[in-house]
Amino acid sequence: MRMATGSRNRNDGHHIMDMKNLIHMANQIGSFFEAMPEQDEALQGIAGHLQRFWEPRMRSQLLGYLDAEDGKGLKPIVVSAIRAHRSSLMSKQ
Repeated sequence: MRMATGSRNRNDGHHIMDMKNLIHMANQIGSFFEAMPEQDEALQGIAGHLQRFWEPRMRSQLLGYLDAEDGKGLKPIVVSAIRAHRSSLMSKQ
């Protein structure tokens, strides 16, 4: 049985997003918002995008990765956005 590209199978049968793909997508979001002249606005934009468009399990994986790997591979602006707006990213909405 082949799995969808960008995911892998957990023991409980649920698919989780490949961390490399999540990092790539988060960095693309960061690249878009880092061009903004106001740093705070950029950080809010990144966090807002993650909150609105990423599923809670994707955000949870990204937060867990940041905790475990200290954001290795993530753009500094993405790490800053996650740290500044972590509580909003942890919500289930």
